[in-house]
Amino acid sequence: MLKRAIEGNNFENQEMKIVVQFVVVIVVGLISSCTTSVKKTEAFDSGKKLAYCVEKTKASMSMLSFADSLPRNILQGQTAWNKVGIHDWCSGFWPGILWYAYEASGDSAILENARNFTEPLKGVLDVPVDNHDLGFMLYCSFGNGYRLTNDSAYHDFLLVAADSLATLYNPKVGTILSWPAMREKMGWPHNTIIDNMINLELLFWAAKNGGSHDLYDMAVKHAKTCMTTLVRPDYSIYHVAVFDTIDGHFIKGVTHQGYSDSSMWARGQGWGIYGYTMCYRETGKEEFLTMAEKLSDKFLERLPEDGIPYWDFDDPVILNSPKDASSAAVAASGMLELSTYMKDETLKAKYKDAAVALLECLSTNDYLSNDKNEAFLLHSTGHYPDGNEIDASIIYADYYYLEALLRLKKYYQE
Repeated sequence: MLKRAIEGNNFENQEMKIVVQFVVVIVVGLISSCTTSVKKTEAFDSGKKLAYCVEKTKASMSMLSFADSLPRNILQGQTAWNKVGIHDWCSGFWPGILWYAYEASGDSAILENARNFTEPLKGVLDVPVDNHDLGFMLYCSFGNGYRLTNDSAYHDFLLVAADSLATLYNPKVGTILSWPAMREKMGWPHNTIIDNMINLELLFWAAKNGGSHDLYDMAVKHAKTCMTTLVRPDYSIYHVAVFDTIDGHFIKGVTHQGYSDSSMWARGQGWGIYGYTMCYRETGKEEFLTMAEKLSDKFLERLPEDGIPYWDFDDPVILNSPKDASSAAVAASGMLELSTYMKDETLKAKYKDAAVALLECLSTNDYLSNDKNEAFLLHSTGHYPDGNEIDASIIYADYYYLEALLRLKKYYQE
């Protein structure tokens, strides 16, 4: 009937035909489903979902008594957060969520909690540096805290943290060492994982805020080295790159949390999208922007019909595999930022709409925890080969979901 109407069969003039065509376009634009198709971003209420996250954050706050006991995951059948200490690589995400929730709400009680849960993480640097994830741990916490409060103590601590992370940099290889313990356990002379791209933000920040310019150079060299080692020719990503320490050459790419050495681990692809977008922001180097585009295109090309990736795109029993909401949240946040750097309006819309489509899917009752548990999201997968955190709520999924919602809100405000 609509088609006949548009063709003018039931109208006496062209003017009415144009009006109906316009109405049909609007109606079609409002019909959406959780797929990779282009979305009208205006139909997604980011403010409502931000309010949901703020309320869930406040509810979790009321259940947390000790600032050095930090939420990590909620496994199937559980309703409350399992907690870790400050030296766990995920320790910075809960303070980061508090800072973001404060940013979204202006709530003074959340601000107080953000300060309280950030402070104990100073103890992360009281032990010898053996953790490449200082960026996750300390930039998500102190970095967001400094951005929102301009607290000079946070600034000074972040400079110390950046110098500490830099001690893991190997100039012969050109990357920061990941998992020092793996050298003996796996026989890897030097290894670097794709996750480590995110920790570079701490080095970039420090170089701009009173630290040595060498930190900037390390971050750039790390990102460039990973472009030709961790990233495969088809723009899928190895989880781990193994290097020789004598002359620094790339030995092989392998997996640790993916299905196989040649498979495309979903969250690793998300880390790459996010990391290279951030590197472009910090350097203005077009090669990083191009890499972020290529990695995003590969991620979108492989998405299943319902719009949320399985834990690994190449799991042979894919339809029976667990999903990974965390990879969708990381990719959504990365692609939202990526869209703002596109000079071509078509590409700008492409990455923005793809990010919003991911957020729309994560914001359905299939993925929101609602009253099922204390987290924002369900259905993330941490370490499938190890049987760890499978189909669970995981703190970093919540962190990047909230970050993406805030980025979308700012997108509309600019």
